[in-house]
Formats: sequence, structure tokens, C-alpha cells
Amino acid sequence: MWHEITDDSQELRTVNRMRLYREKLYICTNEGLMSYSQGEWEMEELEIPCFQLRIAGRCAYAGTAYGLWSCCSGSWKMVGYPERRVYDFLNVPQYLILAHDKGIAVYDRLTDSWADFNLGTGVTSLAVYRGHLIGATENGGLVVGNKKGGFDRVHYRRTIVFNVMNKGENVFLCTDKGLYRYGYLLGQATMYSVRLGGPVADADLQNGSLYIATIFEGIKTLPVDEIL
Repeated sequence: MWHEITDDSQELRTVNRMRLYREKLYICTNEGLMSYSQGEWEMEELEIPCFQLRIAGRCAYAGTAYGLWSCCSGSWKMVGYPERRVYDFLNVPQYLILAHDKGIAVYDRLTDSWADFNLGTGVTSLAVYRGHLIGATENGGLVVGNKKGGFDRVHYRRTIVFNVMNKGENVFLCTDKGLYRYGYLLGQATMYSVRLGGPVADADLQNGSLYIATIFEGIKTLPVDEIL
């Protein structure tokens, strides 16, 4: 049975993302980062519009309306791109990759330098598939790294992509037509249908099941063995 955990402090806030870490729930909102634990809500120190949160070890990273921020010692600090709205990011061994309102930025740890790719559109989510960086754009398409120092645009006819995400070794695409799995067929990028129907906003893999957040039909589940 579902129970409401919001209170009056959340009524006017827009929730952009939720993360559960060590039995503590974090929500990224239009007014900042909040946490929920043991029945109590708390406003975190990061009180600016927040779009994404990822926690690795002792450090937390947040994509905000004023760039990327990190917290490793109890206080939040700016990491980069304060003039950009950072919607998503990936923190991989050599690179820090940002999806922002103008495109994609990549920080190379070996050279201590940034490369900025102005794609003429905002990129709202990121994933990696077989070494290719994939991003969902704000106009419903995809950008795919071509391993030649740039990105190719991909638009699927009559399908709007809302979100891309890594789940295990797979990349899933949430679209207005349902949920798809990204892959290649004869060297061409292909979307394999997982669940067709109405719009899907998010998905997650837990305990051998795929949980699908639909816009009009609530939360649906599918056994992983049936789709992979």
C-alpha cells in the first residue's frame, strides 16, 4: 500500500529527481536539495534549483541551475560551469561529462582541461553504450558520440525520447510510445521494444524486475528474464 510522505513544505515544489542512498531519500527540487529520513524532511545546504544527484563513496555530486556542485566534506562547492543549467552528468574514471542547456561538456582528468560541445540544443540525460556516449535532447531526439571528436544527431520518426539511462549493461530509452532498449543491428543504432503503449517517464531494475513509471498507467513491472 502506498503512503504519502510529503507535507506542506513540498506543496509548491517541483520534484525533478529522487535518489535513495543508505535508507535516506533525497529529492532534487526547483528550490534545492531535500532529504527524508525517519519520517522527517530536511532542507540540505544546496538551496538552488537541482536536477540530478549522484553519490559515490563519500562524495555527492549535484547538477543544478548554476552548474555542477560537489560535497565531500560536509559543505557544497562549485565544480564547474556555473553559467549553465546542468541536467545530468556521468563521473567515469578518466572523464567528467556534463549534460547542460547548450549541449555537452567533458572534463579530461589526465590533461586537466574541458572540452565544450555546443550542440544547439539542451541535453537532459546521459548514458554510455559500448563506449559511445548517448544523450537525450530537450527536443526529443538523441545525440550519439561518433568517436571522432563529435556527436551525430539521431531522430526516430514519430517517437519522442524523454530520457536515457544505464541499467546494468543495458541502456533504456523512455519515450512517448513506451520503453525501449538501445542496441545495434547490422551496425546501425536500433531501439528494441520492451513495453509499447503510453508514455514512460522512468525505469529501474531491482531484484530481478524492471519497474516502469508510466505517465497515465501508474507503475508497471516486468521480469528481467522476459526482456533481456
